[in-house]
Amino acid sequence: MNYVWDLLMRAREQELDVNSFRFVPAVSYSPYMELSLTELNTSELEQVVEINPYYRFYSIFRDLFPPDAEEYLELRESLFDIMIHFLAETDLYQGMNRREYHIRFVQRDIENGIFGPKVSESFAQLNRDEQDAIAEGLLRLYETGEAVHLLKETMRRVFHRSIIYTNCEEKDELLIYIGQEETQLSRIKADLILDLFLPARFTIELYWTRHFGILEADPTMKIDAIALY
Repeated sequence: MNYVWDLLMRAREQELDVNSFRFVPAVSYSPYMELSLTELNTSELEQVVEINPYYRFYSIFRDLFPPDAEEYLELRESLFDIMIHFLAETDLYQGMNRREYHIRFVQRDIENGIFGPKVSESFAQLNRDEQDAIAEGLLRLYETGEAVHLLKETMRRVFHRSIIYTNCEEKDELLIYIGQEETQLSRIKADLILDLFLPARFTIELYWTRHFGILEADPTMKIDAIALY
């Protein structure tokens, strides 16, 4: 971990608030590294992070901390923290393509309540990968209109063992096997996906840990482990 953008990525993977980090100019640092870490191979993220600002941003910070400057130190340190946060976020965006920007726009719309307060509140309880999966699925739904296919795909990305069967012989019905225990959080996730992707004409049957029986499919025909349809 050498760059400030790397630190922010790891923080988001651990679902930490990146705004809680405080960046300070390092007193002693290597000229070949941006982060001044006590242990180079550490995986622990400290709240106060020392930065070598001259490693990549010399032209920006060369006049901010001259050796003989003692006035307005608190102000300059606050400006330093704000500017490093801004530069780190810019670093992250530079690695994104146009589609990733569109996915972020969809996430922002969900968070801002464009799809309603219930969707916004449920979306906030998902982790970053699950939020990405749902936002990308919505973007593709706008582009293709393939609601049932994207419902199946998004459900699989959030619930990795899920299976969805379509029954359109007598009525438009989806049989959804989740493949994990029903909890309050898993129910919120499933309801969120259904609210966003389920076509109005379809009815559903949800199965959590017990699969309904399918003839000649032995894993679904275990005694005392079959759900009734």
